[in-house]
Amino acid sequence: MAKLSGIEIYKNLPRTNCGDCCLPTCMAFAMQVASKKQALDGCPHVSDEARAVLGDAQVPPMATLTLGSGDRVLTLGGETVMHRHEERFQHPPVLAVRISASLGDAEIGARLAAIDALQFERVGKTIGIDAIAIAADGVDASRFGNVAQKIAKAADHLILLLCEDAEVLAPAVAAIADRNPVLVAATEAHADAMTALAVQYGLPLVASAPGIDRTAALSERLAASGVKDIIVDPQPLNLAEAVGRLTQLRRRALEERVRSVGYPSFVDIGALVDNNLNSDARATAEMTAGLSLVMRYAGVLVLDTVEAWAIHPIVTARQDIYTDPQVPNEVEAVLYEIGKPGSDAPVLVTTNFALTYFTVAGEVANSKVPCYISVVDTEGMGVLNAYADDRLTVEKLVDVIREQGVMDRVSHNHLVIPGLVARMRMGIEEASGWDVIVGPDNASGIPHFLHELQPQLQAQAQANTEAAG
Repeated sequence: MAKLSGIEIYKNLPRTNCGDCCLPTCMAFAMQVASKKQALDGCPHVSDEARAVLGDAQVPPMATLTLGSGDRVLTLGGETVMHRHEERFQHPPVLAVRISASLGDAEIGARLAAIDALQFERVGKTIGIDAIAIAADGVDASRFGNVAQKIAKAADHLILLLCEDAEVLAPAVAAIADRNPVLVAATEAHADAMTALAVQYGLPLVASAPGIDRTAALSERLAASGVKDIIVDPQPLNLAEAVGRLTQLRRRALEERVRSVGYPSFVDIGALVDNNLNSDARATAEMTAGLSLVMRYAGVLVLDTVEAWAIHPIVTARQDIYTDPQVPNEVEAVLYEIGKPGSDAPVLVTTNFALTYFTVAGEVANSKVPCYISVVDTEGMGVLNAYADDRLTVEKLVDVIREQGVMDRVSHNHLVIPGLVARMRMGIEEASGWDVIVGPDNASGIPHFLHELQPQLQAQAQANTEAAG
């Protein structure tokens, strides 16, 4: 069914503008329902006839799933737009790394340790791998169940069980059902047995079939059999096909309102990569595929690589894409201390755009030089954009430095400004009387810059102390 417009919804409302929905007019309410910001139930006066006509407007075009358990509960799906600028993307894709049950216990332990290390700090948040995909790879039911138990005990990640044979899968499911694992996958040939297992334990199930139409038919079959949480896998054979099929699934779900494809998607990246490549080439191919599919509508991605240099770009892109573009990403505009700065510590200035601040703070921390960082409120803009938009001005910067009182805490008179706004130097010096030093254009140059600057400030602080004595 096609997406209902605000006008179509409005025609079926009472049109009394009573305000009981907490909006001033019925038209305003209709537009909110059309954009999925309000449920139809928000109007207490909708007739049964209107509910029958507008029932589709109450149901999100893509199902929302809750995966995992405990502190590792993840939300997936619930997407409402094709393009991020239209609104925002709702829930980031789940990234999993595969562990084969055919590996020895020592190898499994080493791979778990490598997965656990794939966590990175960025913009004040920890990002990394969310899930472990345990692949049966030909082992028997006993071995698969034992491996699943050991991994579930050792790691708190979401668990995916990769096995199409329900008899092999059943003991593993019974052993870790409380972890709410994802079952991968029900194929057309094995759908009934996998469905029975998923329904018995109330677990999410991947519907895997070649192509869009057959995937839709299989998901309908699973839903009719009682599976509540479905993830769809259209079985792409390569990266280009994966991007195309995931885009088609998204468009059918969101724009054409096809319920049978209104589910998050699943892609096994490892299966898309050429097995004949060496390990570094495979990792590079997986990184490329991961980046592409994070940007093109993947819901769950399974990788083989545990190389940090390959994983880091994927999780970084995911964080950026699934940050709300309409909400400035800011830190509090205050004076920060990195290390334990004393009276000879450098004083740096930056903006309150979170990415800018955490990048600068990270490089300062890497330098091992204790510093003060004075953050100016630029409403979440980076240095150059804030300067161009007059949100970082000489007057504002000087006022902020004085209010924060940082120059009273040091025994020198030097202030470091970003190299991108070097032209502010003379104005700041004239307005404040401070000696302004122009820092690097790029944050990566901060450690070397600070190591050269620190002796100068120490010498000046010593001279000022001696003069005062």
